[in-house]
Amino acid sequence: MGSARLYLAVAARGFRRYASYRAATAAGVFTNTVFGLILVYTYLALWDERPHLGGYDQAQAVTYVWLGQCLFAALALQGGGVEQELMERIRTGDIAVDLYRPADLQLWWLASDLGRGVFQLLGRGVVPFLVGGLFFPTALPTRFDVWASFGVALALAAVVSFAIRYLVALSVFWLLDGTGVNQAMMILGVFFSGMVLPLNVFPGGFGEVARALPWAAQLQVPADVLMGETGAAGALAFQAVWAVVLLAAGRLVQSAATRRVVVQGG
Repeated sequence: MGSARLYLAVAARGFRRYASYRAATAAGVFTNTVFGLILVYTYLALWDERPHLGGYDQAQAVTYVWLGQCLFAALALQGGGVEQELMERIRTGDIAVDLYRPADLQLWWLASDLGRGVFQLLGRGVVPFLVGGLFFPTALPTRFDVWASFGVALALAAVVSFAIRYLVALSVFWLLDGTGVNQAMMILGVFFSGMVLPLNVFPGGFGEVARALPWAAQLQVPADVLMGETGAAGALAFQAVWAVVLLAAGRLVQSAATRRVVVQGG
């Protein structure tokens, strides 16, 4: 119980920290709304030429766009979560302070990132999603069980997102600079999450591989759960497996780093 209260406090601190950046949040809402409008009209033109592309009708394609804008910052699809701070702490040697805390390193940063993600979802993601629903036809469910499954899918997506970025951040123990790996993560995250185009539109073996990668658990899977394009049980199991695998990999890498790598700066 004491540990649970500790990590809840860390998550609450992460929420309050990002809530203090009001101007940045307002700018993010505006940016996501504008990009949403650009993507919606692009998608509408594409779906006019290719009706039911990827198995979606136009309303589903529009819903997909606005969901992506809603989750873009919350899931840090392009990076920009707590991994940035973690990379810097590893580079400077401040990570030594984190290792001496009477808390689990991975759970500490997971709690902090979840707090950040909840604020970004509520503070930056809801408004663009509502704008999309007000001005464009969308394909939102009316059943409570679908929304409940979507909520679980969002939570698992957040864990998968953190687990990927945590592994990337730990690479700085060896690389000493996270610039290159961070840029690679940004490109992979945006493309393979389905942020550019739904992964369902990619044909053949490439599409199958893209939909099997962990990034698909961040946007493509929650979108399909929300719009009833996939069975909830199988989709949630897919996300849960990747969450467990990636968190376990993070544990192994963390253990190797803290045993064998000299902390830079001290």
